Formats: sequence, structure tokens, C-alpha cells
Amino acid sequence: MTIKWLLHWQPNAGTTVNTQIHTEITQCVESINGVKGGRWKATFSYYRPIQRDQTMALPFECSRDLMGISLQEQPNKLYFVIRSQRIVLEADSMIQMIMDKLQSYRARGSVTFEGYQYQFGDFQLRVGKVIPNSQDNLRGIVLEVEYLPISSLDKSRQIMEEFLDVWQETVSKRSLPGHFMHIDPNFVEYGLSDHYTSQHTAIQYVVVMGQLLVAAKN
Repeated sequence: MTIKWLLHWQPNAGTTVNTQIHTEITQCVESINGVKGGRWKATFSYYRPIQRDQTMALPFECSRDLMGISLQEQPNKLYFVIRSQRIVLEADSMIQMIMDKLQSYRARGSVTFEGYQYQFGDFQLRVGKVIPNSQDNLRGIVLEVEYLPISSLDKSRQIMEEFLDVWQETVSKRSLPGHFMHIDPNFVEYGLSDHYTSQHTAIQYVVVMGQLLVAAKN
């Protein structure tokens, strides 16, 4: 049983994310006696349909906004999200090979979330950098908060909010130019229940990526 909330760093107006902020956030985790564990990683990929005839329009059922997420805790799975249609799917990782052979979709770009994880009793925190695979620049900073004993979104909400209040207070003492933001997706729109699964995690990564893209354009 487990539940996760994914937060992203929202810089103050006129400022940007940088490695110094990431370093200080990591120090915040260590200052509250988090036990450092191993590295963690998640990968977000954009997929575009392959058009053999560029003069023809795409079939109606062929989505342009297919996004894929691979999670370290589910190495044999790949999660696809079509945000415009509120669809989330879990597939075997072999689906990538099938897509290549069928020449249906091809990955057009990917972003890596990576960093270290820390243990706080029943909580696990993962602090990560967001880096486009084709570049070296830092696109964003994320914080994944996992509460291990409960898998109910409703039952865990209060304890998650209380933990984040303590965390936000710790970060605020550093007077950093920004704050962590949590956006609560409407999982019901995707047909998901109160019982938390990796599909819920995939949707959160898609939402965060959307926020990071908007920030990059501003």
C-alpha cells in the first residue's frame, strides 16, 4: 500500500530554477534527518504518430498528444496518457518495440526526472532534477512525497497535508526565490478510483510536465 503526491518548484516572478536551489532543497531534506537511500529515476516521453503520407490528415482516432511515463518501481511497465481525452493506460514495456515495428508512434523527445530518495519513518521523499535528454540545462525541480501505510486518496489527505505544512515551513527558512506547488488532478475524470495505483502517478507526472512547459514559455 502506498500513495504519492508530486510537487514541482514554482520560481518567483523574474527568477528561474538553478542547481543552487536544488542543492539547498536537498540540504533541507537532510536537515530534518532524512535517511539517504539510493538514486531514483522516471522518464517522460512525447510520442508523435508516424505519417507515411505527409499530404494526408491523421486518422480521427490517432492522437497527437500521446505521452509515456516509465517509473523505476515498475520497470516492466510503460504508462500512456492522452490528456485531451482523459485516458491513462498501463502496458507492458514491450509495447515500445511493437510500436516501432508497426510504425505507429515514435518518441520525439524525452525528459528525465532523477535524484536521491530519503526515508522519514513512514514517508519517502524523492528530490529530483528535471532534465531534457537532448540538453544539459535544468528544466525544473520536483519533490515526490510517498506515504507507505495507506493507499486511499481520501484517508491519506489530512496526513499528507500536515506533512507538507512541516516541509514547506522548513524550506521557507532558506528564503529561496520560490515554493513547491502541488496540483491535485481530478483522477475520476480518468476513470480511476480512490485506491492509489501507478496510473495515478503517471497522471501527476503529465500534469507537472504541463506546468513546467508553461513556465518555460513565460
